[in-house]
Amino acid sequence: MNYIDTIINRVTMYRLLLYYLLFILGVAMILGALGILSYSPYSIAFTASYFVLACLGVNFIFAKVYDAPTNWESSILTGLILSLIITPASSYHTVPFLTAAAGLAIASKYLLAIRNKHIFNPVAIAVVLTAFGPEESASWWVGTSALVPVILIGGLLLGRKVRRLGMISVFVATAIITTVLLIWLEGRDTALAIQNILLRSSLLFLAFVMLTEPWTSPTTNSKRIIYAILVGILFSPSVHIGNIHSTPEIALIIGNIFAFAVTPTVKTRLSFARRRTIGQRTEDIEFTPEHPFSFTPGQYIEITLPHKSPDSRGLRRYFTIASSPTEDTVHFGIRYYEPGSSFKKALRKEDDELFLSAGQLGGDFTLPKGKKQKLAFIAGGIGITPFRSMVKYLTDTQDDRSVKLLYAENTTEDITYSDVFEDARRKVHVDTTYVVSNLQSSRSPYMRPGYIDKQLITSLVPDYLERIFYISGPQSMVVAMKANLTAIGVPTSHIKSDYFFGYA
Repeated sequence: MNYIDTIINRVTMYRLLLYYLLFILGVAMILGALGILSYSPYSIAFTASYFVLACLGVNFIFAKVYDAPTNWESSILTGLILSLIITPASSYHTVPFLTAAAGLAIASKYLLAIRNKHIFNPVAIAVVLTAFGPEESASWWVGTSALVPVILIGGLLLGRKVRRLGMISVFVATAIITTVLLIWLEGRDTALAIQNILLRSSLLFLAFVMLTEPWTSPTTNSKRIIYAILVGILFSPSVHIGNIHSTPEIALIIGNIFAFAVTPTVKTRLSFARRRTIGQRTEDIEFTPEHPFSFTPGQYIEITLPHKSPDSRGLRRYFTIASSPTEDTVHFGIRYYEPGSSFKKALRKEDDELFLSAGQLGGDFTLPKGKKQKLAFIAGGIGITPFRSMVKYLTDTQDDRSVKLLYAENTTEDITYSDVFEDARRKVHVDTTYVVSNLQSSRSPYMRPGYIDKQLITSLVPDYLERIFYISGPQSMVVAMKANLTAIGVPTSHIKSDYFFGYA
């Protein structure tokens, strides 16, 4: 799995989704040419191309009217998803319907929005609206047994990438159980129902591609589970009110309403304020939000940075907020590597040209509410950023809870935010130890050579069984630290880990 993670973390979630959708379409065209699918490769290609071009065109117009960044990647994804759930065009007479579906999907992002955050999955709401307007609906033709292996394999990679396999599993299980139960109550064949829902329905595509859409799903684990159960129950076509039966798209938009109600509404423009070198290859970049927003220390936010010629990692990233809610500006800790991505290079352009679009706030990597609970933080590299947010917050609010911070870096020059941690050492009970693998020499009693291992943890945190551990850093480091902690008897319920989405 480490090898797989290395491969999929080279691109963002959005770019991986793009490749996934293109692969499904490519396989579908081959199956169409072989006569396994009833749609010709030409009709599949035409429909996909038309949807993509229509979405790009409509989005360009709305972006100009609303003075918003032109996010071409999002428009392409919307067009490709539409092409996989709306029947491929058999003639040019269907072009008005295709145009309406594309236009409604893009328009929903701007018109059906509150504080610039759209409420509904664009594809789902477009299909629902066309059913009531032109009285055309989605066939979900992608839900065929011939495409199940492709959808399943690619979907599992995508789900692992975004760490949503738990939510996906709950949704699939709920949908199957609900459907089978209702079929059984109606006295029909349950074995056939299971076969149909797994091999000849929209279940898997909806689960992997649309249920997980970041902007319209909850951003914390507990709420994601409720969301998955709700959509799973409504997924069954046997669920109905009078003559109106549920459909996959109706189930999803009802789930979207729940997600919107329980998710912080954040979408704002961040204007550059200043930048500061805080370590070797690392900067703290400070931004002023157009609209101040509330967040909890340790949470992340999605950032869009429009720039020319984006590489395979695209225009968007998820960054942990390094600032505390007690500060007026928003800080991000940025570490640069060579060769750098187009996104990171754009962050280094002229300061007066630098602005970001921020939204999709979330994450469960936050402080416990009980102030008497002892804590231990373990950070590796730029994984220190959520702890900068937490420690700064503890200092500013004079929160006296006991915290041990073990911060691993390669060299002393790589250490970042030490000013915040040393200030906390003086003012509150935050005890930081810097563990440097290539330590040349140091007289500081807070500097240790080597690596964070079981022996170091037990010596520096002797009351480790009384603490909740937070781990943030590269995935390999997080896995190793979890193994070390469980080996010395720390229960898994006392271990929380942050994850840098390569979608990040």
